[in-house]
Amino acid sequence: MSRRADRCLSPKPRGECPGASSCGHSPDVHEETAMHDHRKLGRELNLFDTDPLIGAGLPYWLPDGAAVRHALEEYIRTAERRAGYRHVYSPVLGKRELYEISGHWSHYSDDMFPPMDLGAEQIVLRPSLCPHHALIYRSRSHSYRELPLRMAELGGMYRSELSGVLGGLTRVRAIQLNDAHIFCTLDQVSDEVRAALEMIRRAYEALGITSARYRLSLPGPGGKYVAAPEMWRRSTALLTDVLDRSGLPYEAAEGEAAFYGPKIDIQVTDSAGRESTLSTVQVDFHQPEQFDLHYIGADGAKHRPVMVHRSIIGSVERAVAHLIEQHGGAFPAWLAPTQLVILPVSEAELPNAEVLARRCARLGLRAEVSGLEHGSLGARIREARLVPYQAVIGAKEAAADHVALRLRDGRRLDPQPIGDALTRIGALVDAHSTDLWDGAACP
Repeated sequence: MSRRADRCLSPKPRGECPGASSCGHSPDVHEETAMHDHRKLGRELNLFDTDPLIGAGLPYWLPDGAAVRHALEEYIRTAERRAGYRHVYSPVLGKRELYEISGHWSHYSDDMFPPMDLGAEQIVLRPSLCPHHALIYRSRSHSYRELPLRMAELGGMYRSELSGVLGGLTRVRAIQLNDAHIFCTLDQVSDEVRAALEMIRRAYEALGITSARYRLSLPGPGGKYVAAPEMWRRSTALLTDVLDRSGLPYEAAEGEAAFYGPKIDIQVTDSAGRESTLSTVQVDFHQPEQFDLHYIGADGAKHRPVMVHRSIIGSVERAVAHLIEQHGGAFPAWLAPTQLVILPVSEAELPNAEVLARRCARLGLRAEVSGLEHGSLGARIREARLVPYQAVIGAKEAAADHVALRLRDGRRLDPQPIGDALTRIGALVDAHSTDLWDGAACP
């Protein structure tokens, strides 16, 4: 993937906004921006943190953050499997020669960590997954009947970012990328690009991501791009045609392409108004040529495949950072670190609460019991304000094996059988819905 597919494109720091009188922002906007800053909120919610002994740009994930990350990764893997992708694993290291062949060393070495000498070889931390996937494709012969061959990986890569630009989860040195490469014939490229855009649209719907815009990222002047005018013309024409036929509004931007090809970038804006690329689709004629990739056509001859790069959510780090800011920590129920908090009214209902928590665990729901040691019922309800579902169990509910649900949006449901409540919650979670309930609730 291109480095710009995982980097903030407007690097102006938050602190440079001079105030409401000169920037046009109201005090409320500034306050909300600070509240939804993922660096602040992520630490307050115990999602992630950093330590100087680990190093700058190398955040670690706390249990609640790991739960969010795991749910996001499982969603992506499931969506990819359903779309016909096969998953692989590849090492985070490679010989320098690998990146000389791919073109990363000549066009991208400033963003790579220095090589490590191991005997007579030089090994580097990879800045991208695509060279490894090209070699995996090349390791076996392929017929035209196998194409398109869709290869996906949630894999680690590393970028030598300067300390001054690192921050939170959006600019990091160790990146977990949702990456995939489709090896296909020229006639299949347009359909694969359209299918990738549809996967991105569905993912954004499930994640509750709004205000995304499309950008056609093109090469600009200078020597950072592969010098192959005809290759650029063909790949740009393919992406432009897909965008035009789809009816999606987009803007063209020179100087934003990957060094090997143009791309469709899906742009999002954070709480401070800064824009970054979250998802991307790219057409690449360069690396199939560099690695001498081929397939056997219907005529029995060798043909060169096209390589379509696509990332549905980009890096896991940047995606979670955006989701924290988009939702202010109130994640969709399927993504929330705690999906159901169980609130016994008194000590007498604590055994019922613990039984319910175990029942939730068996169903795959993330539930916690908040007992009286955490304060009054009102205090515990306020403490759990970001949890999608609050299950209150009083004496009447315990006797009837019922539960009184409070939804995060303030709605309260009449007491109902626990089994019915869990079935409806489970269905919404399994559907990756952003809705909290599928029916009317009492105000």
